[in-house]
Amino acid sequence: MSHVLSRWEPEDSGFWQKEGNGIANRNLWISIPCLMLAFSVWMLWSVVAANLDKAGFKFTKDQLFFLTALPALSGATLRIFYSFLVPVFGGRRFTAISTASLLIPAIGMGFALQDPTTSYSTLLILALLCGLGGGNFSSSMANISFFFPKSRKGYATGMNAGIGNLGVSVVQFAAPLVISSAVFGAAISGDGFLYHNVKTNTDKMFWLANAGFIWVPFIVVATIAAWFGMNDIASAKASFSDQAIIFKRKHNWLMCWLYIGTFGSFIGFSAAFAMLIKAQFPEVDVAKFAFLGPLAGALARPVGGILSDKLGGARLTFWVFGAMAAVIAVGILPALHAHQFSVFLFSFIGMFILTGLGNGSTFCMIPIIFQTERERASSGKGDGAIRQARLDAAKESAAVLGFSGAIGAYGGFFIPQGFGTSIKITGAPDMALYTFIAFYISCMVITWWFYSRKNAEMPC
Repeated sequence: MSHVLSRWEPEDSGFWQKEGNGIANRNLWISIPCLMLAFSVWMLWSVVAANLDKAGFKFTKDQLFFLTALPALSGATLRIFYSFLVPVFGGRRFTAISTASLLIPAIGMGFALQDPTTSYSTLLILALLCGLGGGNFSSSMANISFFFPKSRKGYATGMNAGIGNLGVSVVQFAAPLVISSAVFGAAISGDGFLYHNVKTNTDKMFWLANAGFIWVPFIVVATIAAWFGMNDIASAKASFSDQAIIFKRKHNWLMCWLYIGTFGSFIGFSAAFAMLIKAQFPEVDVAKFAFLGPLAGALARPVGGILSDKLGGARLTFWVFGAMAAVIAVGILPALHAHQFSVFLFSFIGMFILTGLGNGSTFCMIPIIFQTERERASSGKGDGAIRQARLDAAKESAAVLGFSGAIGAYGGFFIPQGFGTSIKITGAPDMALYTFIAFYISCMVITWWFYSRKNAEMPC
């Protein structure tokens, strides 16, 4: 099988029905587990930080929040570079290489977490390396966007990102289980740590190293599948200078702002959720609930993409931001003040669902915005100009998908840091939550003015 597709015209219905649909979906369904593993490695510290005390590590709450925030910082920064690498190296090759790179933090954490005397600086380096998983999102989304026609981009990006996002809930569900058992034996898992639970007056063994080692075999299999099963698209080749045109596009920066509000909220709340529960509801067993929010958000993302294909991405995005501000104001904040964990939990799950819907709707908007913009510019210049406009739009929207994903991921740093700073200064997370409400209102205004109102500049 040739790994390079010399002809790729997904907007040609005949080509799409005859061969394009099958090839595109094969690449999508290999990309999804690769991205899921990337998210699992990226969010490892959201679980590990909440369990470090059980292995004898002694750090402050502020230090623990910083460990959960740091992978988002490095991941977001890597995404900026990863955004432009698929058209340079090819989607198949870069997916395989970037997936294989996840072995570095997974194995590194496996060894470091066996020893409670491991320095905080070493753990900070490993947290930064987990950002390799965060970087993969931008290259993955840019790659998949090339394979599907305009009418199916919401579905494709929603499925890739939505099921890929499940890696967050997978790690928060699976990691607590594997660290409770010496699944790899003493030779790999180490001797484990005996933890005494003061509340229940019971002793339990923990093998924290398993949180890293458990992903290694899956990463190896996914890397092989990507290398031998995916394709590169010859017409998608572009240099960095070709793609850098997006920095002159106003809608690139506007969509980056909106994506901070959707994906930045999803990944930021995912990173902070377990630590926030532990800080505000110390009587609650974090492991039983931490995975529920990210799971709901990940499952909602494909729904957001599909609904956007039918209803319009901008309309859905506008109402999502309004609902997010309302959930904080009437659900999360009152629940914290009244110390009602059930209300807090259900409100936060609702918030995660909204972020998932918004993730799908904003990523549906981007390809439509840039294809419409380029087609307008080539109007009346003939069929050849239209075809070139679509090709240029595909390259630009792929770069914007990746770049906005990079900027949005910084929310994964600022949200945990915001909670940590708010708690440190005021003793409560309220200050951070009021800041988030103000930000969501700004996102509503931008969405309405540029995209969703009657006679908007770029309705989508």
